[in-house]
Amino acid sequence: MSGFPEGRGLLSEHMAVWFVILLSAVFSSGCISSPPESGWRLFHYAQPRMGSDFVVKFYAPDEAVARRAAAEVFERVDVLNGIFSDYEPESELSRLTGQPAGQPVKTSLELFSILQRGQMLARETDGAFDITIGPYTQLWRESRRQKRLAVAEELQAAGRVAGHKKLQLDPNGPNVTCLVPNMRLDLGGIAKGWAADEALAVLSRHGIHRALCAASGDFAIGGPPPGRDGWSVKIPTLDQQGNLYERTFRLSDCAVSTSGDMFQFVEIGGHRYSHIVDPRTGVGLTNRVMVTVIAVKARETDCQATAISVLGMEKGMQHADNNGLAVIITPLDGENRRPRISREWRRRFE
Repeated sequence: MSGFPEGRGLLSEHMAVWFVILLSAVFSSGCISSPPESGWRLFHYAQPRMGSDFVVKFYAPDEAVARRAAAEVFERVDVLNGIFSDYEPESELSRLTGQPAGQPVKTSLELFSILQRGQMLARETDGAFDITIGPYTQLWRESRRQKRLAVAEELQAAGRVAGHKKLQLDPNGPNVTCLVPNMRLDLGGIAKGWAADEALAVLSRHGIHRALCAASGDFAIGGPPPGRDGWSVKIPTLDQQGNLYERTFRLSDCAVSTSGDMFQFVEIGGHRYSHIVDPRTGVGLTNRVMVTVIAVKARETDCQATAISVLGMEKGMQHADNNGLAVIITPLDGENRRPRISREWRRRFE
């Protein structure tokens, strides 16, 4: 991996605009740039998947190879959505929580693996990241639609069936047990990053290694473009005066996730709430921070960005330093809006 700060620019007013700038291409299917060295060309495909634009950008020898590879990428994402989605009643995740409480259920290795990572991070963060918050998620989605907070009785009822200790994974195999009835799981804090990693794996099987995949705020980055040392990636942050700007890095063979309420939020009763649900309260976060994580895999940056957002400035930075994570946490309100940088971020990028 390489990362070299290059410059600054004004921050886009909407995350979608930031994505366009970041990917340096128009979001259209199959756009082709001028041929680079060795005759390989740049291809760009985008389709709606997992509730957002799912974008792949890569170098391939010809359009026939590119089309086959891109089609397989989106087929793979569809398969994963059929496993991970909490919106689809027939997904493997939904069918798991539909089984009687206390009964071990054999799952696919893919579902078991993502549940394992979620449960591990839940233990590491004392529940700040929690894949069992589905009951809270359902209430919060309704709150965002209706512009009203759930009442105490609703939150208490959800809390009785949420909590990572109520989900049991067999250490010897892909068997999962929901220990209480009516549990609901929510993989929204990790699934897109997981899918982005899988997209790069599909491209690799086609001999395509110079690639980038973007799934909402999660980016899986493969080998660099020909003749360059990385893909240009713009990461939003604040200067010491609290002004927003984009800092550009050249990155390869790594992943980046940014999480926060800069663009995804709701105002209820005069208060601003993030789209990220706090497992400790059952409602959207109110501590306004923007978190960016850079690591090897998007499945890791995705869940870590969510966890650190919930932990907040002090505990989040402590978690980052304890785990050797490259993290920048930017406060979005208050008098002191100076970004906090982890030791690993400082070592690699400052």
